Amino acid sequence: MTLKAGYPFWLIKDGLPFTFPKLDHDVDTDVVIIGAGISGALVRYYLVKAGIKCTTIDARTIGLGSTSASTSLLQYEIDVPLYKLNEMIGKEKAQRAYQLCGEAIDKLAEITKDFKLDELKKRKSLYYAAYKKDVSWLKKEYEARKEAGFKVKWLNEEEVMEQFGFKSYGAILSDKAAETNAYMLTHCLLQQKGKNKSLEIYDRTPVTDIKHTKNGVVLTTESGHTLKAKKLVYATGYEVVDFIDKDIVKLLSTYAVVSEQYNERQFWKDEVLIWNTADPYLYIRTTSDNRVLVGGRDEDFSNPAKRDKLISKKTKQLTNDVNKLFPELDFKPEFSWTGTFGSTKDGLPYIGPYSKKPNSYFSLGFGGNGITFSLIGAEIICDLLQGKDNPDAELFSFDR
Repeated sequence: MTLKAGYPFWLIKDGLPFTFPKLDHDVDTDVVIIGAGISGALVRYYLVKAGIKCTTIDARTIGLGSTSASTSLLQYEIDVPLYKLNEMIGKEKAQRAYQLCGEAIDKLAEITKDFKLDELKKRKSLYYAAYKKDVSWLKKEYEARKEAGFKVKWLNEEEVMEQFGFKSYGAILSDKAAETNAYMLTHCLLQQKGKNKSLEIYDRTPVTDIKHTKNGVVLTTESGHTLKAKKLVYATGYEVVDFIDKDIVKLLSTYAVVSEQYNERQFWKDEVLIWNTADPYLYIRTTSDNRVLVGGRDEDFSNPAKRDKLISKKTKQLTNDVNKLFPELDFKPEFSWTGTFGSTKDGLPYIGPYSKKPNSYFSLGFGGNGITFSLIGAEIICDLLQGKDNPDAELFSFDR
């Protein structure tokens, strides 16, 4: 599946910071991780830290799947509002899911200090009512988040205008959020070396066959080489539909646009992450090099060609969205792209074992919170591989 098209800003900005070889020999290891985007990179980071021998492979050049198309907003909110999730799965589980995402933001910030990546910035987040009819449920959401322990503030119409300069019917201002660069973060994570000082990472190595047995897993590559492992971690993101037969995800296409670089950094107050209650929702953030990124205008995914034809139209619409909100920005688009992502009925990812694939684990960070979900998945899988109980594993299981 072609996961993105257009000119993703991060790929233009950072190019190919590191290169990796194709697999040209057979491998015998403890764990194979298939997928080297942000999900696979975080799994590998945790396994290497735990001293677990692992090998990572990817069919593409590293980072050129969904990761390069990520808009890299880090939020504790998931695609299903907390007050609704309370009703769907119970308050205790719903609150825990949100809290785990909040903790993941702080953990990601700590991880980036290991390799001095300066592209993770702590921000606040503004979730505003796009329509007057949304105010009543948005206030419910505010109360649910406050009860769950989040530092939030309700802003009325006048306060949003006074503080942020645009018209809204009310908003939740959250203290916890961040913005990053998932593409560069992935490459940095993959540079961590294990005890043998070898990366054991191979790209441009498509897998053509996977055999699961009671004793382990054997993968065969396009070139005929094999990888034998005790366990396999699937971190293939939205291409997971090729590996499991359970209907767990709905595929969508999202669109993103990055502005030309501004001479001076004069954006909105505190450069908060901005998103709204529309369906699909609009989201806006800044970048480290004085640009504004806007995304949204999602469509149901049918095929890559249909998705890609809409880039020009969506670029104009998203440009108009920003200029309507902040006319003084005079937003001028420079890079536009589209990517495929997935959503689940409860907004939660799928993490852990899948009964039809013995000796394997899945880290599938579906939804708008894919990066924080990926960190949660890495922690859970690392525990399970070491035979440890993880109290949060059930929350994201395939059997939930």
